[in-house]
Amino acid sequence: MKLTKNVLSACIGAVLALSTVSGLAAPVKGADVSWMSEIEANGISFYNRSGVKKDILAIMKEQGMTAVRLRVWVNPADGWYNSTQDVVAKAKRAKAAGMKVMIDFHYSDSWADPGKQTKPAAWNGYSFQQLMDAVWNSTRFTLQAVKDAGVTVDWVQVGNETNNGMLWNEGKASVNMKNYAWLTNTGYNAAKSIYSNAKVVVHLANCHDNANFRWIFDGLKANGAKFDVIGASSYPTNATGYTWQSANSACLNNLNDMVARYAVPVMISEIGVPWDHAQAQTIVKDMITKVGQVNGGKGEAIFYWEPQARPGWKGYTLGAMDNNGKATAVWDAFK
Repeated sequence: MKLTKNVLSACIGAVLALSTVSGLAAPVKGADVSWMSEIEANGISFYNRSGVKKDILAIMKEQGMTAVRLRVWVNPADGWYNSTQDVVAKAKRAKAAGMKVMIDFHYSDSWADPGKQTKPAAWNGYSFQQLMDAVWNSTRFTLQAVKDAGVTVDWVQVGNETNNGMLWNEGKASVNMKNYAWLTNTGYNAAKSIYSNAKVVVHLANCHDNANFRWIFDGLKANGAKFDVIGASSYPTNATGYTWQSANSACLNNLNDMVARYAVPVMISEIGVPWDHAQAQTIVKDMITKVGQVNGGKGEAIFYWEPQARPGWKGYTLGAMDNNGKATAVWDAFK
């Protein structure tokens, strides 16, 4: 068959479209492994897909992961885990493994999430200006320590799952969006003062909830806030009123809306499924593909949340190890 110029162009376009749809332009793949030092300190080992005992970062690399995410607490309520010292040690291990690094600031002494954004105990009673100073100093202190250890940081997340702001009540978005925006900018500027090339991420939970994302990011923009990447948590089997398929589709629609509305890249900062779910690998693979399908190639990365956790570890059941600490099939989604 003789190919005219128009037919040839159409064929090339179809191939390119197929590549996009099939998710061949894969994003950075990684995991939040902040628990690794605490798990190891408890004498627990990790085993790869073949049952061979290995360092967790080596298992990640075997499975196609190239990045780690590490959370930071100010004065950890659970001891030294997730302190600056702990984060530096883990970041050095990641660098030695040749992996990219994201530092995730909770601005709390413990878990920060949509239901709680508790100020560090040492910051209680601070004026708003003092809170901004504390965010500035805490962010710079940790990042400077990581930099002094010779580690390049690729992303800095300022606040964790800040669906209604952070550092409540002063930084609660529904109470004072301007305060939340100013705190975000303080973290942004502090991060850039240490790592000028790092991308600063603002991260919300519930990727399927476009209305919440629009409310927060419209509010941030209206108050002059800066961010380089929009991050989202996606726990498809936990999305109330959704099947995992509809949750994943709603998440992709939301990510595309974020790209169109705010002209920044997006990422999945956290994803997790029950370790024994019959479709676990399929669910995660589908989301990895969808991040690769974000319009304009703006899907930047996807991070599994604590895949090295066994089902009994602190009651968490969305890790990706079985009861014996062996990597389950969900890891193969990242290959």
